[in-house]
Amino acid sequence: MKTFLWNIGRAVAVITLVAAPVFARVTPAQQTIGEKTEDGAEKTKDAVVKGTKAATRKTKDGLSKTGEVMTDGWVTTRVHAGFVGDNLLKDSDISVDTNKHVVTLKGTVTNAAGRTRATSIAKHTEGVHRVVNQLTIGPKRST
Repeated sequence: MKTFLWNIGRAVAVITLVAAPVFARVTPAQQTIGEKTEDGAEKTKDAVVKGTKAATRKTKDGLSKTGEVMTDGWVTTRVHAGFVGDNLLKDSDISVDTNKHVVTLKGTVTNAAGRTRATSIAKHTEGVHRVVNQLTIGPKRST
């Protein structure tokens, strides 16, 4: 009987030693899978949030307050319209070029105040992201 118990004890010890590494590998692997799933879900959530913010920003950039589509041509027209009737810009020769909502002003104005005013009008025009002022101060143009 003692021999029988002794043999069973050895068998249990051998099974425990053999099975322990197997069980040890399963538990961390399951945790790793769970952690990977959480990481994947977090990354997916971040990507969706980032995409939504980008789409919202582009929608705001693409539509005016009145619902009109703000193309570069639309922005150019609005900037030109802002110059009409402004006393500081009278007798000026200003060309407006718009590319990706960046307005470039070229030409001549009669004084420094006119140059500043043209930049201000362009900057405050809806849809303009940035203004590049290449205006020069020169004599009044002949009519």
